Amino acid sequence: MPRLTLVVAATTTHGIGKSGGLPWRLPKEISYFARVTTSAPEGNQNSAIMGRNTWESIPRKFRPLPKRANVVLTHNAGYQCADDGRVIIRADLHSAVEHLSTCPVPIHRHFVIGGASLYSEAFALSATDGSYVDRVLLTRVLAPAFEDCDTFVSELAQMTEDAAGSWVRKSHLDLCSWVGFDVPEGPQEEKGVRYEFQMWEKQL
Repeated sequence: MPRLTLVVAATTTHGIGKSGGLPWRLPKEISYFARVTTSAPEGNQNSAIMGRNTWESIPRKFRPLPKRANVVLTHNAGYQCADDGRVIIRADLHSAVEHLSTCPVPIHRHFVIGGASLYSEAFALSATDGSYVDRVLLTRVLAPAFEDCDTFVSELAQMTEDAAGSWVRKSHLDLCSWVGFDVPEGPQEEKGVRYEFQMWEKQL
């Protein structure tokens, strides 16, 4: 049963965006995202599943995201990407994961990378749906507050130390072991922004 991993950067109030883009520019955090989502055993690749708005927010020169199976979800049946056939277009997560099972290069891990509506759709899945989210790689933006965020993922409220629920924060060692490389530990600071790399796992 395919399991999905959400990759998201969010403030302490669960803000992830502003005016259709990111409220911050953090090159080291982006490098972490790229390394996590491309790391796969030889002969395998990962998928990067995203909504249409997220796809269009990626600068044209960086898309499709290299060394990953790019999947764009949209309800617009006529939507096309200038991608030379390198992007999979599907209507929903279920059909996307189903299609990825037929890829000539085996998929190692499925990463859901945004935006807010797709995160919410993914969180709503359960094991009975055939695929579900069992892990969240969260870059928690600690400061500043970025109070001008206009896009939020309310489900991330489950990813707090005092939240009672089925999500448990894993140790830093667990994070490094799962991604397969050393991740900077504790609060990081970049361009005046403090953030921390976290991993949360669903207890079934």
